Amino acid sequence: MTNATPDIRPFRIDIPQAQLDDLHSRLAATRWPDELPGVGWSRGVPVAYLKGLAEHWRTAYDWRTHEAALNQHPQYMTTIDGQNIHFLHVRSPEPDATPLMLLHGWPGSVVDFLDVIGPLSDPRAHGGDPADAFHLVVPSLPGFAFSTPLAGPGMGAATMAGALTQLMSRLGYARYGVQGYDTGSWVAPEMGKQAPDRVIGIHVNAMFTFPVGAEGETDGLTEVEQRRWQTMQNFNDGYLQCNSKRPQTVAYALTDSPVGQLAWIVEKFKELTDPEEGLPEDSIDRDHILTEVSLYWLTGTAASAAQIYYEEISANAWGEAAATDWSTDSGVATEQDTSWGNDQDNWADQRGTVPTAVLVSTHDVTIRRWAERDHNVVRWTELDRGGHFLAMEAPKLLVSDVREFFGKGH
Repeated sequence: MTNATPDIRPFRIDIPQAQLDDLHSRLAATRWPDELPGVGWSRGVPVAYLKGLAEHWRTAYDWRTHEAALNQHPQYMTTIDGQNIHFLHVRSPEPDATPLMLLHGWPGSVVDFLDVIGPLSDPRAHGGDPADAFHLVVPSLPGFAFSTPLAGPGMGAATMAGALTQLMSRLGYARYGVQGYDTGSWVAPEMGKQAPDRVIGIHVNAMFTFPVGAEGETDGLTEVEQRRWQTMQNFNDGYLQCNSKRPQTVAYALTDSPVGQLAWIVEKFKELTDPEEGLPEDSIDRDHILTEVSLYWLTGTAASAAQIYYEEISANAWGEAAATDWSTDSGVATEQDTSWGNDQDNWADQRGTVPTAVLVSTHDVTIRRWAERDHNVVRWTELDRGGHFLAMEAPKLLVSDVREFFGKGH
C-alpha cells in the first residue's frame, strides 16, 4: 500500500512566522472587559483566569514545539468531491494490524489523539499485545483545521461520512473500524450505515442520545440516567445556539481576536472535563489545550468548524431533537416539540446495524435505551472517571476499551 499517489499528497504543517508574530501582537494588545465581582465562572470565563492563560500563550507557549510533534506523524491531503481532507496516516509496524479511523469533535482536532496514537498503532512498544495493533487514519473533519475550505453548504454528518468512507477506499482499506467522540460520534455511525459491509465495528464515547417523542420513553430511567437527562435539559447551550444558528456572525469576533477564540474554547474544557469544579489544566495539560486553540486560530476555522452544528441542528430533523426546548411543562419532548415523533414508524428502518461499543465517562449524558434504539449496541462500558475529552484526559482508559472491543472479533 502506498500513501503518495496523484490523489494523495504529502502534507507538513509549517505556519509562517508572520502569523505567530501577529498572534503575539494581538495577545499583547487585547482589550479586556470589566466583570462583576464574586461571580466566578457562573457567567463565563473569569478575566483574571483568562489573562493568565493568554499571557502564558503569548510568552511561554511554543507553537513550534507542538508543530514538530504533530509533524512526527505522516500527514497527507486529498480532495474528495471537491472537499479538501487533511489526515494523519500512521501505519503500525505490525503487518496484520486492524485499520481504524479516529474522529475528533468540537472544539477538537487531530491533536486530541496524540496520546493514543502510539499505544494503538504500536502496542508492542508500549507494553501491550502486538495482536491489538491498529493502522490509524486520523482526519481533520471537513471544516476543521487544514480540511478547508468547506466545499459548500450541506456538510453534515452524512456527507462527512461519505467522504471519509471514500478516503478509506482510496487508502486501500476494504475492512476497518471507526472510533469517534462528540461530532465524531455523529459521523462514525453514519459511516456504518453507508458502508455496513466494510465497517467492522464502531466505537464511540461522548455520544449524544435524544428522546424521539415516543410514549413512555422516559419512564423507568435509572437514577443515573435521570441525572444525565436533567443535565441535558439544564445544559447552558449558549455556544450551541450560536454555532447552530449564526455560525458566521459569531466567527468574526473569534477570527479577529485570539483571546475571544481562547475564551470560546477554554470554557468548554472547563465545563466538560472531569472534575468540573477544577480548572481545565487540572485534567489536560495547559499547552495541550493551547495547541488545540492555536490550531483553530492559525487556520482561521472558527466559522467553518461551527457549520456542522448548523447542518445537524438547524437544517435537518435529527437536529430538531437536539435543539428542542426542553423547558416544557413536562420536561419531556412531545410530537409538537420535534418531527421525530411524526415518523416513529419509520425510525426502526434507520437503526444502525454495525456492532457498536459505547464508552460512557462520568461527564457523558448518554442514555442507554436511546442509544440501543438507534444503534446495534453490543458493548456498554461505564467509567467512574474521565470527562468529555477522554483521549486527552484518560488516554489509557480509551485505548483499553478500544482494544477490548475490536479484539472480540468485531
